[in-house]
Parts: sequence; C-alpha cells; structure tokens
Amino acid sequence: MTLKDKIYQNSPVLMQNALVSAYGYWWKKRRYGGAFEDELYKCKNHESMTIEALHEYQTLMLRKLLQHAFQNVPFYSRKYKAAGFIADDFKRFELEDLKKLPILEKEELRKFGNSTLLSSNRDKMGSFFLSSGSTGTPVQVYLSEFVHQKIMAAYEARVRNWAGLDRAMARGMIGGRRVVNDANAEPPYFRYNIFEKQVYFSAYHINNRNSENYLYGMRKHGIAYMSGYAMSNYHLAQFFLEKGLTPPQLKAILTSSEKLTAPMRLLLNKTYQCETFDAYSSVENCGLISENEFHQKLISEDIGIVEVLDEFNNDTTEGALISTGFLNFDQPLIRYRIGDFIKLADQQETKCKRPFRIVEEVIGRTEDVVLGLDGRKMVRFHSLFLDIKNLQRAQIIQQGDGEIEIIIQAQQPINKEGITLIEQRLKSQLGEVNTTFTIVDEIPITLNGKFKAVISNIKLR
Repeated sequence: MTLKDKIYQNSPVLMQNALVSAYGYWWKKRRYGGAFEDELYKCKNHESMTIEALHEYQTLMLRKLLQHAFQNVPFYSRKYKAAGFIADDFKRFELEDLKKLPILEKEELRKFGNSTLLSSNRDKMGSFFLSSGSTGTPVQVYLSEFVHQKIMAAYEARVRNWAGLDRAMARGMIGGRRVVNDANAEPPYFRYNIFEKQVYFSAYHINNRNSENYLYGMRKHGIAYMSGYAMSNYHLAQFFLEKGLTPPQLKAILTSSEKLTAPMRLLLNKTYQCETFDAYSSVENCGLISENEFHQKLISEDIGIVEVLDEFNNDTTEGALISTGFLNFDQPLIRYRIGDFIKLADQQETKCKRPFRIVEEVIGRTEDVVLGLDGRKMVRFHSLFLDIKNLQRAQIIQQGDGEIEIIIQAQQPINKEGITLIEQRLKSQLGEVNTTFTIVDEIPITLNGKFKAVISNIKLR
C-alpha cells in the first residue's frame, strides 16, 4: 500500500472528497488538455470516410507504425528480423500482409511491457497503468498524456456522443477504485470529484439496505447519466426496484467491463427511463467497440485494425480478437491477442452510414455473481491479486453462503504473507467469509478457450 493510499484510508469523508477532487483535477487536465480537441475533430471527420478512404488511412498508419516499431522497439526489431523482414518491407506493406507477422501474446506483454516492448523514442513523461489483472498478473501499459488525449477523444466521440452525452455532464460511476475502503463502512458509499462533476460510487457496498444511500448520492449531485461496470449498475437498479425506490430519469446508461445481456438492458432502461449503451475496450487501448445511436456495435477502425481469427489463426467471423493499435507508438501493440472473442454480424450495413464493421457479440465477458452474507453482489475481484509474487492466475469459486474457494496457479510457491493479503482483501470486499486456498499447476479454461475468473455454485437469492 502506498503512502497516498494510507493517507486516503485514514482521512474523514470530507477530506477524501477533497483528495478525490484533487486527483480529478489532475486527471482532467491530463486527458482533456493539449491535443484532445484536435483529436476529437479528427475522430468525428473519420466517421464520414468512405470504405476505400478508411482502408487507405489504415494502410498508411500501419506502415508508419511498423517502420517505427522495426527501428525503435527492440522486441519487434528482433522478431521481425528473425521472420525475414527488412526495413524496406514496411514501406510498401499492405493490410493483407498483416497476417504474415507473428502474434503478440498477453504473456509477452506482461514479460516485456516495461522493457523491450517500449520504444527508445518514447515520450519519457509517460506513466505505466495496470490492467484489471483478473486472471492473475496484470499487464503494464505505458501511456503518455498525448496518447491519453487521443484515447479520450475516441471515447468522447464514439461512446458519449453516440449516446447523446458529452463530458461536461454530471455523471455517476461504478468502477474498481476502492473509494470506500471498509467492507462494513457506514454511509456515504460514494465520493465526489467536483472538477469533473463525477460521483464515484463504491462497487463493493451495493445491497438492498445500502441502495437508499446510492440514490441519495444521485439526487444530491444531479447526475445526468450512469457509467461503469455493467453488473454493478444492474444490481443497483435491481435493489431500487425491490425497495420501491424511484431514481431520477437519466439521459443514458453507459456500461462496460462485463457482458450486458438483454434482460439487464431492459431493467436498466426501465429503472432510469432512458436507453443503455454498451462499449468494449481495455487498458491496452488498441481497440474500441461501441454502440451507435441505433445500438449497433461498431469497431472504431480508424484507431486500430481488428482481426478475428479461428484456432488455426485463419480469418473467420467468430473467434479471437487480435488488435493492432494506432494510438500508442510508445509501446506499440501489433497483432495483440487480448484474450476476448467476438462475433461479427452477418449483416454489415450500418444504419448510421459510418464505414465501420458491425459486431454482433463480444463473447466471453460474462462472470458469475458472488453473494455476500449481507446480500451484496459482486463479480469483480481483480484487486485481490495485484502484486502477489509468483502468482500467475487465480480463480474465485463460491461454494456456499460465506464459503469462498480461491484457486491459485503458481509455478513457484506463494508465501504466507501473500495468502494472508489475498484473504484480507477478499474480506474487505465481501465482509466475513470462510476462505480456502487450492494451489494448482494450471487452471483449466472453458470449452470456448476462455478463462473464467469467477464461478458461483450457489443460487442467487
């Protein structure tokens, strides 16, 4: 735990709000300053491209990226030379040639992400950001302010604006940050970032009893829309209905991180009297899939190339998502296997006339729900496993009420301190539970090739 975390945890609520706002001020300047407006303008212009113009743009960006990677990124220079490429090959590279390049696996990003996968010509003022790490060791992604501004321009144009929203509107957010640390804390279960008009609700205290305080936070700060974890937003809406509470009518709901099912969308729409828009992205930021005004899921093909491959690495319409990102030249991700699967729609004509492919479904983001003894429902447990030495992958299994089994994949032993820390973190999220640990050489994957991080063997109440 960092000194900043300790100061935050031991501060009263008013001070925590001030600290959250101070962070929000810095975060807002980092993401929305500099090149943001120019990049937003480019994103909007790209939406009116023809298919031919988009392919030409992708080709030019791919050549630029590959020449940069070959000259400045040791990982790619070594790999591409070993595959028989020379620098001049990338000056005339075509989109169909991409399949000739080796695939970048997630384990390689974990291993080399802070060394040979970094450009020698990178912005030295960048910072590392961790992925959720729900399957074990998180990946480290290097992002400069400029890259962050490009990412946020794409999010503004393709997520908020398509849903009829903009970044100036007051919003509620349910995400992974532990803004309320104690599992048994008293309300309020939210903190306020004044500079972005953001109410950050705890994902770890959502239950029937606490739902009134969540509603109080929404009304107090006049939020226009909710965003964040799909399951957490859904469970909160469920509790509102169970208690007969009437939340404010919102302009939209923006969901992410977990699979949004049709029943979930229907309940959210009914609860908040608005439409729900789902989006898929990742901390690696080498791809974005988001819903347009007509709820078609579109690939933002100007910020990267998305391939869909079968188990033999051949092109298909349903398979592994392979991304080549155009936004981050400091740590290029070229043909990166992110670990998710998608299915392209049979009908590829967009109602909005934008030149992007339509995705029918993002496959493999569904997790089971773990139930706390006090009724809280959770699916996200990535923070349990951060910085645990030797841990490769972990799985949460609920075997009964208050009975949690943690499966750990590790080639080298996890020390007692690491096990104790995981158990303490789990109880800080779920309250008192009985925890057992099982150490294995390998955790099996599902039939569709996905790893399932959370499993529940009980029936939800």
